[in-house]
This record gives sequence, C-alpha cells and structure tokens, in this order.
Amino acid sequence: MNFRKVNNITGWVVFVIAYVTYLLTMEATASLWDCGEFLSTAYRLQVGHSPGAPLFMMLGRLFGVVAPSPDKVAIFINSMSALMSAFTILFLFWTITHFARKLVWKEGEQPGQGSLIAIMGAGIVGALAYAFSDTFWFSAVEAEVYATSSFFTAIVFWAVLKWEESADSPHADRWLVLIFYLTGLSIGVHLLNLLTLPAIVMVYYFKRYKSTVPGGIIAFVIGCAILGFVQFGVIQYVPIFASWFELLFVNSFGMPFNSGAIIFLVFIAALIGWLVVWSKKKGHYLLHLGVLCIAFTIIGYSSYISIVVRSKADVPIDMGNPDNVMTLIPYLQRDQYGEMPLVSGPDFDSRVVNVDEGRAIYAPVTKDGKQSYELVDHKPKYEYDHTRLFPRIHDCLDPGHVSFYRGYLGLGQDDAPSALDNQKFFWGYQVNWMYWRYIMWNYAGRQNDMEGQGEAHNGNWISGIKFVDKIAGRGDIDLMTDAYRNNKARNQLYLLPLALGIIGLVYQFNRNKKEGTIVALLFFFTGLAIVIYLNNTPMQPRERDYTYAGSTYAFAIWIGLGVLMVTDWFRKFLKGSTPALAATAICLLAVPVLMAAQEWDDHDRSEKTIARDHAYNMLMSCDKNAILITYGDNDTYPLWYLQEIEGVRTDVRIINYNLLGTDWQNEQLTFKVNDADALPVIWKPEDYRGGKLNYIPYYEDKRLPANRYFDLEEVIHFFTSPKNTMPNNPDVSYLPTKNLSVKLDKNALIKSGLVPAADSANIPAEMQFTFNDNAARRADLALMNIIAGQAKTGWTRPLYMTDGTPNLGLDAYFQSEGGLRKLVPVVKQSPVAGMAPFTDLDKNIKLQTEVFTMGKAGKNNVYYDEKNRLIFLVYRQNAAELAFALVAQNRKADAVKVLDNYMKKVSETSMPFDVLLYDRSIMYLVDAYYRSGAMDKARKVANKMVKNISDEVKYFHSLSDNMQSGTDLYIVQQNLVALNYLVNAAGQSNDTESAKKWGQTLTGLSAGIPMPQQR
Repeated sequence: MNFRKVNNITGWVVFVIAYVTYLLTMEATASLWDCGEFLSTAYRLQVGHSPGAPLFMMLGRLFGVVAPSPDKVAIFINSMSALMSAFTILFLFWTITHFARKLVWKEGEQPGQGSLIAIMGAGIVGALAYAFSDTFWFSAVEAEVYATSSFFTAIVFWAVLKWEESADSPHADRWLVLIFYLTGLSIGVHLLNLLTLPAIVMVYYFKRYKSTVPGGIIAFVIGCAILGFVQFGVIQYVPIFASWFELLFVNSFGMPFNSGAIIFLVFIAALIGWLVVWSKKKGHYLLHLGVLCIAFTIIGYSSYISIVVRSKADVPIDMGNPDNVMTLIPYLQRDQYGEMPLVSGPDFDSRVVNVDEGRAIYAPVTKDGKQSYELVDHKPKYEYDHTRLFPRIHDCLDPGHVSFYRGYLGLGQDDAPSALDNQKFFWGYQVNWMYWRYIMWNYAGRQNDMEGQGEAHNGNWISGIKFVDKIAGRGDIDLMTDAYRNNKARNQLYLLPLALGIIGLVYQFNRNKKEGTIVALLFFFTGLAIVIYLNNTPMQPRERDYTYAGSTYAFAIWIGLGVLMVTDWFRKFLKGSTPALAATAICLLAVPVLMAAQEWDDHDRSEKTIARDHAYNMLMSCDKNAILITYGDNDTYPLWYLQEIEGVRTDVRIINYNLLGTDWQNEQLTFKVNDADALPVIWKPEDYRGGKLNYIPYYEDKRLPANRYFDLEEVIHFFTSPKNTMPNNPDVSYLPTKNLSVKLDKNALIKSGLVPAADSANIPAEMQFTFNDNAARRADLALMNIIAGQAKTGWTRPLYMTDGTPNLGLDAYFQSEGGLRKLVPVVKQSPVAGMAPFTDLDKNIKLQTEVFTMGKAGKNNVYYDEKNRLIFLVYRQNAAELAFALVAQNRKADAVKVLDNYMKKVSETSMPFDVLLYDRSIMYLVDAYYRSGAMDKARKVANKMVKNISDEVKYFHSLSDNMQSGTDLYIVQQNLVALNYLVNAAGQSNDTESAKKWGQTLTGLSAGIPMPQQR
C-alpha cells in the first residue's frame, strides 16, 4: 500500500473530525478574558495589550470582514481558531506517524499491512487525544491567540521532520529557512512557538553529525543560544538598535520622527543582503544559511510595523500607544506588567534599600515646531537588603502574596524563609500546582471548574478511581453537593491517557533514544522551562494551563506511540493485521473516545452568550453620554467588543481603572472615541508623562488644618506643581491632605439630570470625602482628575463604576443603578442599613425585569463555568438588594417580581444554590423572599441550600485530617454561618417550623467543627 497516500488521506480525515468538533462547540459570540479585546483589535486593526499580536490581528481581520453582519463577526473570528486548531491536529498526526514509521520500519523496506495500520492508529489516537484534551479544546473555540500559536508550534515541528526526511537531497535546507520564517511570523501571535527551537536544533544535530554525549551537550547549548538570540537579539535588540539611530537622527541631526528608524531598517536590510551575497560567493555555506534564516525571521517579525502604523492613527483601542520606535520598546518588553527575577532576586521578606536608574524611557514632543525625544523616565532597578539564587518566593510588594507564601510554607510572621522553603514553593506550588496539575487535568481527569489554591474542594486533578483519588487527598467526591458532584468539568479519564503516554515514552526511548530525546526536549521547553521562566506568583486571577499547551502537545506524541507498544503486546498471541487493529480500536476507545465523551459537555459553548449579555446590561444601565469606569479584563473587554464591533452604545466612554495608572491612557482621555467626547481634565501631559505621579505618598502638611476639607482641583494643582515636593525628597510630590471636596452647583446638577429636582434639597454646598489610603497611585489621581473635571464642566456626563473599582472614599455618594454604582453628589439615606441607596426604584425594576438579558441561562442545558457564574452572582446579589429596598418601601409584590425574574432568567443548573468560598448571596435571596412574604418560594430554595450545606459537611468529614486545609475548613464554616442566617430569617418571618428544623440540622452539623474566625 502507498504509505504517503494513506498517511495524507487519514490525516485529513482526522482534520475534519477536529474541525467539525470545534465548529460545533465554539462560543456563539465574545468570550471572557482577552477575547473581547482580540476581537475588537482584529476586526478594526487596533492595538491590543503588550507585547501585541499583530499577525493574529491581521488574520482575524480576514475572517471578520466576511461576516454577513456585525453580530456575526465574533463567531467568524472564533471559527479562525477552530480552523487553526484543526490544522494543529493535522500536523500533529503527521508528526506522530513520522516518528511511528521510523520505529516500526527499517529504512528501505516496504511496510506490511499490519505495520501500516499500527502507524495510522498511533497517529489517530495521539492526534485525537490532543484534539479532545481539556486545555487545547478550550482555546480552540474562542478568539484567543493560543489556537493560532499552537498551529505555529505544530507546523514548525512538523517542518523540521520533513527536512529530516529529505536532508540528503539538494535544496533540502529550504525547509530550515521556512522554519525560521514561520518562527518570525509566530512572534506576531505569541512567543510560545520559540520554545521549539532547541528541539529543532537537536533534530539537525542528530541528522548531520555523529552523535556523542559532548556533541549532544554542545548542540543543546547552541539550541538554547539560538532561542536566546531570537528572543533577545531579534525581538528586543532590533528595535533597540533602531531606537539608537532614531535618537541620533532626530535629537542630534534635527530630522523628523521615524527617520532614524527607517534609516536603520534600510541599513540592516543592506547588511543582510551583502552578507547573503558575500557568503554565497565565498562558499561559507553555514554562514549563508544562517544569514538567510535571520533575514526571514526578521521578515516574519516585520508584522509589528502594523502596530506602529495603527497606533499612529490613534485608533480607539491603542494600548501602550506604541506609535514610534521609542514607545515600541517598553511595549515589546511588557514594562506595564513588571518582570520576574530568574537567576537572582529577593525573597518575600526582602526590603528595597536602593533604586537605581535603569533603561531610559523617551517620549516624542514637539516644541515650537521642532520634533525631539524627551527623557521622561527610567525603568527602575531595585536593590534589596538580601537576595538569593533562583528566587521563587520573590514578591515582596504584594501583601496578599506575602501572606500566601507564609501560609503555604508554614512560616510565622517573623520567620525568615530558607533555601529549603524556596525549593518547597518551587516544586510544590510552581511545578506541581501550576504545571503538573494541568498535565493531569488533560490526561488523568479534572475535579471541577473551580479555581483553587490547593484545598481539597477546588480545581484538583482526579482520576475517577476512588481509592487513587482518596490517596491523593480528594476525599469522597460523591459526597459533595450536587453542583460539585455533577459539575460538567468533572472529567474522569481513569489515568488511561496518562498511562498510554508513559507507555509510548518508554517505547520510543527503548527503540530510538535520539528521537525520544527530541520529543522530551519539546516537552521540557514547553513545560518545565516555562515554569522556571514565568516564576509565577500565587493567586493568579485565572488558571494558566493554556501556557503549557505545547507540553501537552508533546505528550500527545507519546500517547500515539503507545499504540505501537500495545500492538507489540497483542502480536505475542495474535497474527497478521489483527494486533494492530485490536490495539488501535482499544486505545481509540480508552483514550480519545473516552475524552470526547467526558469533556464534550464542558467544552460546548455553542449557545453561551453571557459575556456579551453582561456587557450589554452594563451599557444599558448607563445614561446617555455616560462615563463608565471598569475594573479588570472581564468587565472591560466584552464592552469593547460590543462597542467596537456591534456598535452598541458608542456614546458611553469606557475607561479601565487598571490602565489609568499609565501615562498613555491618561493622554487618551483627551481624545474623542467613537461617539464619546473627550473628558475634561485638570492636569496636562507634562504633569503625568513618564514616571511622574506614578505614586505619591500622603504627607501631613502641618500648614493645613486637620479638620478642613480642601478643593479637589486645588489639590490637583498642588501635587502637579514641581514646587511642591516632599521636604526630604525634592523629586517626589505628595498629597497634602486626605480631606477633599468638590464644589456643587445645584442648578447645574438639576439641569444635567444627574439629580432629580425633587432631591434638590439634599444637594450639599460641596461634596466632601476622605481619601482612604496613605498613598495615591496614578490611577487614583486620574480618577480624582476625572471627578474634578466633571465638577468643573457642570456634571454634564454621569459617572458610573463597576464593582471592584476603588472609590477614593466616596461611598456616601454612590447609588445603585442596574448592576453599576453611579456617582450622585447628594446626601441620600438608604432604606436598608449597610446597603447603597438606589437611584430610582422603578428604573431599576425595569432594567432588571425588561432590559437585562442572560442569554439561555434560564435553561438547564447550557454550561457556564466558574468565571461565568461569578457574573450571575452579581445579578443574584443585585436582585436581593433591590428586593430589600422595595420591601422597605412596602412594595412586596414588586420585590417578588424582581426575585422571580432572576430565578426565571438564571436556573439552578446555571447558578447553583451553593454557599461558596467568596459568596453567600443565595442566603440573601432567600431572606428577600421571606421579607417579601413569599414564604413557599423562600422555603423551596432554602431546603435545597440546607441539603447542600449538609453535603458540604459530610464531604469535609470524608477528608483525612492531614488533607483538611484551612480553606476547606473555612468553606464549611461559611456554610454553617449561612445556615444560621437561614434559621434567623425563617424565625423572623414566623416560619417557625422551618426555623426549628434547620436549627436542629445546624446543631448536628456543627459538632466537631470549630467556630469560624474573622477572615
């Protein structure tokens, strides 16, 4: 049989299976996290977060532009990820069959039918195992860069194997040039593809040279050096060299902006061209090949020119504002996110003793018609009182991280960490929790979709084999609440994919150690090497398994090769093609078919629209021409998608609080964006440019009376003046008072509609507030600046904030509207103690019952993961609070209407009635039903809660003593607190029978569990 023909046909069949799977399960619209941003930047060719993804942006544009309508753009760009992912599976199939063929055939022999079936079986099983793996499938169905990045990893690794096949033929090294061109292109998607380079170099070494241990070590070092050259020499230093030329030609020679960078590009192109010709002429083949590879890497990398061009156009999303080579450098080097120490660095108890000037940061300025670059800041270098080699417990600036380190390592408040503690955190948390757990999710099984930090309840791997899971500290999962026990992300793979992969690893190393080493290097560099490089801090905002998709890809090669060993086992008692057929069928059922059956329900996003719905609800909560301050990715990016692509409420100005800490975001406040006008601001660019006002401390100025409130605009002028600096540090501005005020114009407030005429008596002469921190960061100062600008222009634009946004001490002036907080400068008492008042009860009823949409969350067949459910928690809390306010106004029927509306729109399946580590809103919903007089409805929900609480306690007791973490105990305690709340709510509503029954349950469940401590 013709191997090539069978290999091609079978590969394309596997491609179709994967592609159809991803098309059927891809998200119906925008997803959470970065997807809304990527959709927006792709469709309108805008500038996303650093270090950017310009090639992904341009590819996404090709898919989005053919969408028949704006609301279909997201699904078309999502389909690009589906297509790229299917191609990844195709190239993985061909990679596995390449390795498999070399393991079972001798060169020059014709394959037998049994061997051909075994090879195809290996490719099918390995490729489909990866296709249905948890991490890869998740990225394959949304508009994120990781699917396209995986495609580049797959095609580059496949390409070097194609080179290996034809290495002895003329012109074979064209494959190597192609590899480096693809590598350059991949930089415009994500940097993960670079990690294939050491493995590629080893393929070259084993093919071209007689392998020895010293030679292998040298080749490995060369591979790492090439990786470093591309990562730093090309990606970082090509722009840095261009910036030196730019600075020289603009500042010294008086030439216009970008002239130096263009001259450098011409120079580097000429130099490379000359080297290509000269090395060819002189017969220096390796030099000629190397220069060609560098040239094509740079050509691929040139997609970044589009970032500068589009930023120069001042597009609505222009993160980092990299519109010239000087600002492109901090964008590429991710200055906004800081950096992690690798070789040497601090411990969490280290103290900064000195700050040195690091890399100079320049900004373009034009004065009197003359263009130049002005030094505005330096990237600081910190010196610590003590450091260590290979620092893993390094974050000394975040109190939450410091507390986690101490708790994880069992250290007291004054205990200093040791080298052993450093290693314990590396192996126990960074390697085991932040890497190996993800491998096990994919190929052993997953407990649930809850993000955990090591407690038994949440986020662990499981196998589905009860005694194994109990030994691993998971307890008896079948005793957990219904929501946990039936969580669709509970995937039980019984260790079968892991076992088959280990079998394949052993088989390959026994048969061909060289190729086993190549795959092992790919596995290492896309796994453990990333762990070392990222040096992750604890309590990440989301799971980071997508980072290690390359490692699970490499392991899938071994899963495929495991079929060959199983075939050999069957050959001991079966003849002909039967062993290969039997091994393929059994492995296919035991691994990819099992994985697909277990994981389809939690990867099917075809009917999920919650990210878009939540963004729509927020925009519809806003008045015309509003300013909306958001916090975090999941608040902001879906809003960007809805405005930039679907064109919904483009009059609302969206400002991400997290980005207000940058100078470029503050400068962009002065631009009009879509239909939203620029914001009136008090300060000027020279006040905050570069490192100015990054952080200013509060310093008690003895000249100012302690009990007096000072006008906010005057305070802004004070700390932006270079004359007003700390007495002991002339380079640092300071906040002279925490007591701030904003003068209020009653007529302007009423005219703008911000305050109803009926509330005019409640408008004070000035809005007084006390800043609630001992230092202000630039984001805080920028928010002050926005508020002062609003006051100065007559409050013509209402100001809203999402939950989580720091409020500077303005709590008394915030009122609830929809799911947002609205700044209304009046003194208004809430009818419910401890709760913010509502702007207008009738308006809020209408928003919640008539305007807000939750997609298909009212049904029971759509899966919402934990991050989706966090959104539902907000709506559940808001419904309960609105009901409380309505009851206080004796509007019980309306209160029931609001609660029923929530229950109808969000089913128990979509948002279970559980008490969570971070949320107890379900008990407030029960209480609201009780206060509204709907006792039957309250009792129905409460009875399910009581069952869940009972199950929680039973599960906790199933854990061995050494597996009961403090977090597990805290979860149980919070459940008991909620049960006590239900008892009191029932008692206060004269539901004495329920109160008595639940009280007895509480007494029984509380036995042996210590009372909860303040947390």
